[in-house]
Amino acid sequence: MELQQMRYVLAVAETNSFTRAAEQCLVVQSALSRQIAGLERELGARLFDRTSRHVRITPAGKAFVAAARESLNAAERAAADVAAVTGEVRGRLALGLIPTVAAVDIPDALSRFHDRYPEVQLNIRVGGSEELTEQVRQGRIEVAFLGLPTSVRPVGVNAHELARDRLVAVVAPDHPLVGEPAVDLARLSTETFIDLPPHSAARAQSDEAFAAAGLNREVAFEVTTADFMMARLVRKGLAIALLPSAYVPYLTGLATIEITDAPIRVEYLIWNGAGRTPAATAFLDLLDLPDR
Repeated sequence: MELQQMRYVLAVAETNSFTRAAEQCLVVQSALSRQIAGLERELGARLFDRTSRHVRITPAGKAFVAAARESLNAAERAAADVAAVTGEVRGRLALGLIPTVAAVDIPDALSRFHDRYPEVQLNIRVGGSEELTEQVRQGRIEVAFLGLPTSVRPVGVNAHELARDRLVAVVAPDHPLVGEPAVDLARLSTETFIDLPPHSAARAQSDEAFAAAGLNREVAFEVTTADFMMARLVRKGLAIALLPSAYVPYLTGLATIEITDAPIRVEYLIWNGAGRTPAATAFLDLLDLPDR
């Protein structure tokens, strides 16, 4: 059993396609298929059910993927640890972030990190706070930036609070509320909203605030990220949104209004304290956190 075979299996499991997996691994599909078939013969079990249209991972495949991911992470960590002994930071840094990070200038931090540690391969994943927290707990990513309501704190990971920010109402430039110095949630409850999916941390910030005030609101549009599509729908006057005030300057062509009883968003940096890689340690050092 070889590490490269494990990489091929993980690529197929992630893409549900031998073709896309081969493209991702920069190898011809026939070679990838032969390697996986040989591994299946060695293991005495099929890892994938293949048809002309679908590729589905088997229970044996799921068990293998979990162990293979741990093995590959351990191999990468071993190579990085050896390099660190000689004073060189190498390996991979898997970083997760929500789309509305505002407490840290992520492009600037990554640019400085790359300049200082050019041998480290950066892997950036964008997602929701709950998903990213779970991936850090599992060791699939090492460091993540989250946004959570004040009622929630990251569990099962090391966490550092970066900032707290009030949400503001984001509306079209010609919206009737433009020009108002501030509004309250009762006034906003008469509007139509665009927001993230139910049960997400970003959605909870607003839902909890309206519920605490005894108010209902209509969320007519749900999007998976608070950026391009949300801004376009708000700009067209189809809905309004509640977003962190520090993030709004990244959006153009929109108006913002202060909310007197606004929800609070807390930004966190989290990391897995078990077996932290030299690259993750170097990135945390770069951020110069006072209580890490």
